[in-house]
Amino acid sequence: MIIDEADRKILRELQHNARIPVTELAKRVGLSKTPVAARIKNMEEAGLISAYRAVVSPLKLGLSHVTFVEVRMSDTRESALKKFNEAVKLVPEIEECYMIAGGFDYLVKVRAHDINHYRQVMGDKISALPFVNSTSTHVAMEAIIEPSEIVV
Repeated sequence: MIIDEADRKILRELQHNARIPVTELAKRVGLSKTPVAARIKNMEEAGLISAYRAVVSPLKLGLSHVTFVEVRMSDTRESALKKFNEAVKLVPEIEECYMIAGGFDYLVKVRAHDINHYRQVMGDKISALPFVNSTSTHVAMEAIIEPSEIVV
């Protein structure tokens, strides 16, 4: 899908506030209501806009402890990776997980209440994931930038 500057403006506004009325959105992007609604519908149908959601503050929920875990696998054949991928999605404390090309296989972001909670997640859940051979933990001291919007 090719997007133009008007689409980019719409996307920026929707990322900032997905509940904005179409009338207000149209004013902000300099178009009338009907073309803005049509553009949104087209971007939804094309999959460019994949969901609308509430952004919840992890800090307000007491989830202030962020840890990044390097995971090394004992088996990297496709069947083992699929089993790990399915299992890692079932751990609610894992906020993000990426397959990595480099000195380890996966990078996992864990959000917990405190170090004791993280230790329990590591011991009971992450270490028990299929084909995990070893891990290395990096505790975040402060979040400088956390992604919430995509630059368009």
